[in-house]
Amino acid sequence: MKDILVIEDNPSIRDDIKTTLIFEGYHVLEAENGVKGVELALVKMPDLIISDIMMPELDGYGVLHSLQNHDITASIPFIFLTARAERENMRYGMELGADDYLMKPFTTEELLAAIDTRLKKQENIKKGSDEKLEELRGQIVHSLPHELRTPLTSIIGFSEFLAEDADSVGKDQLKEIGKSIFESANRLDRLIENYLTYAQIELLALEPDKVLLLRDSNPIDATGLIKNIAEQKADEYQRTADLSQKISKCHVQISEENFTKILQEILDNAFKFSESGTPVTITGNSKSGFYTIEITDHGRGLTGKQIKNIGVFMQFERKFYEQQGSGFGLTIAKKLINLHGGELTIESNPNEKTVVAFTLKSLH
Repeated sequence: MKDILVIEDNPSIRDDIKTTLIFEGYHVLEAENGVKGVELALVKMPDLIISDIMMPELDGYGVLHSLQNHDITASIPFIFLTARAERENMRYGMELGADDYLMKPFTTEELLAAIDTRLKKQENIKKGSDEKLEELRGQIVHSLPHELRTPLTSIIGFSEFLAEDADSVGKDQLKEIGKSIFESANRLDRLIENYLTYAQIELLALEPDKVLLLRDSNPIDATGLIKNIAEQKADEYQRTADLSQKISKCHVQISEENFTKILQEILDNAFKFSESGTPVTITGNSKSGFYTIEITDHGRGLTGKQIKNIGVFMQFERKFYEQQGSGFGLTIAKKLINLHGGELTIESNPNEKTVVAFTLKSLH
C-alpha cells in the first residue's frame, strides 16, 4: 500500500482528497500546513506528496524547497495543488523540483491520473537504479579485489619484512621501504576514492532532475584553479620544467570539486605515461559560450581501439606496463564532463603525441 501525504490548509478539500485516495487503496497522511507537512514527510517518508501552494506559516514552495534539502526526501514525487495558473508560478515550482501541477478545481480522474503517472515513473526510476546497482556491484566484485591486491601486496610484504628483519635494515634501505609503503598506500587510497566517485556518478546519472540542478550550479573562476592543479601535478611527478601553460581567463559552470577531479585525472595520465624531459602542455580558451581545455603530452599514447573502448576497469597493455591503467581515470573524467553537459575528446598518435580536450559551458 502506497503512502500519500496530503498538505492542504482547507479542511474540506483535504477531506475530499483523503476520501478519494482511501477508496482507491492508498494510505493517506495529512497535514493542515506546510510546517507540519515537512515534519511528517521527514518522519514517515511517503511515496508521494500532494501539497497546496498558498498556505499559512510555510507555503508549498517552502515545503518543496525544504524537502529538496534533505537527501531522504529529495526524490519523493511532488504534486502541487493551485488555483493560480500563471505560467511564471508553474515554472518556478518546476524549477524547484515539482513533478506536476493540478489546477483547482480538479476532477477525481485528474487527481488519480496524476498520482498514477508519478508513482509509475518513480517505480521505473527505482527499477533502473536497482539494475544499475546490480550491474555496478557485479563489476566491482569482479575487478576491485584484483585492483586492491596489487598495492596491498606491496604494503603487506614490506611491513612483514620490517617486522621480521628490522634489525638488519640499514638507514637507506629503511627509507626506500618507507617510500614504497607510502606510495602503495596512496595508490590504494586513490583506487578506493575513484571507485566511490564512479558509483556516485552512475547513481546521479539516473536522476535527470539532479543532473539539471548540477548543470545549473554556480560558476567558478577556472583560471587560477587550472594553474594550481597543473603545477601541483607536475611537482608530484618532479616535472615542473616540463609543464607549459597558456590559460585565458574564464568562468565555467561546474563545482570546484568536480572540475579539480577532471583535471587531476587527465593531467595524471599525461605525466604518468610520458617520459621526463618531454613537454606537457595545457591550454584554455573560450569560444561561443564554451571553454575548452587541451592537455597535450608526447608519451606512449592510445590506439584508436583503446580510445573507443575506454572503460571503468580497463588497463591498457597491462602486461607491459606496471602503472595503474588510464581507463579508469579517463572514464571518471568523461562521465563527470558529460554530466555537466560537456564533451571529452582524445586524439592520439601512439609514441608521438596525445591531445585530451574537454569543453564545458562558459559564462564569458
